[in-house]
Amino acid sequence: MRTELFNYELPQKLIAQQPSVVRDQARMMVIHRADGRIEHRSVGDLPDYLRPADLLVVNDTRVIPARLMGVKEGTGGQVELLLLEEVAPGVWDVLMRCSRRPRPGGRLFFGGGRLRAVLIEDGERGRARVRFESDTPLAEQLETFGLPPLPPYIARTQGEFNQTAEDKERYQTVYAREPGAVAAPTAGLHFTTDLLNKLEASGIRRAAVTLHVGLGTFRPVSVDAVEEHAMESERYRVTEEAARLFAESRAAGGRVVAVGSTSVRTLETVARERGNVVACEGRSALFIYPPFEFRAVDMLMTNFHLPKSTLLMMVCAFGGQELIMQAYQEAVQKEYRFYSYGDCMLIV
Repeated sequence: MRTELFNYELPQKLIAQQPSVVRDQARMMVIHRADGRIEHRSVGDLPDYLRPADLLVVNDTRVIPARLMGVKEGTGGQVELLLLEEVAPGVWDVLMRCSRRPRPGGRLFFGGGRLRAVLIEDGERGRARVRFESDTPLAEQLETFGLPPLPPYIARTQGEFNQTAEDKERYQTVYAREPGAVAAPTAGLHFTTDLLNKLEASGIRRAAVTLHVGLGTFRPVSVDAVEEHAMESERYRVTEEAARLFAESRAAGGRVVAVGSTSVRTLETVARERGNVVACEGRSALFIYPPFEFRAVDMLMTNFHLPKSTLLMMVCAFGGQELIMQAYQEAVQKEYRFYSYGDCMLIV
């Protein structure tokens, strides 16, 4: 399958730079797979499309302030790190950006030297491995010096304190619990506590799975043939409670409504590897693209994704490539807001 089939033109002005004023007032395009109908609603209307016994599955990963700005030892040259994953106590895989990369053993300083890092190994495509040194836990230092790891298409000026404070709150779901993601599960950004309470009062239950979103989720597909792309693995966990809620919803005839591509990938990974959605943990490198047989998910809520991305390919696998690309054209025409801070779609 050609990667170009998942391409589309997007005016720069439609890339959302700020979140909606109120989370659940974002626009929501509703796509009906059965007859191809497209409706234009808002996230607050979600209860209209759900019924008792349906199960909302969310990703409760918590985004860490994974972006660090500092200087190199000796030269004082600027360096930027994006923390990706802790591979051993105090040792992290990172993306490093600087004018001249230090040699292994080189030291980096952040927060005026209160947080230090030593380069262990330099890698390819900007990757590196560092060991952090600090008198206090790294998590505390990140809360003090770290910045939200916003994607590059959201423009920010360094030093905008008020903006940084808002991003720390809004680039996080209201139900985020398990620290470890370096990007937000963006469909979940639209939920408010009031909306979740309204859904619960309507008999719709919620299960939380965890998939720590990494860099690989957003890496563009650079090969001409979709099948040649390889996904990077990400850590996931399904709890006993989530597995029980899944089984009970299925037994009651309810539908499983996945909030975001990461929830989809977690559920479908487990369903394939274990034969059903059961309590377990592991790593997922599942690449979902058309054609694909979904075994665990009945409805999908998701944001609008980048052209030729694995996320768009997943959505096309779920909703049908022709219908989804038509919906994207309509979203552009009606000036929906795109990407992480943008609007969303519900595929029923």
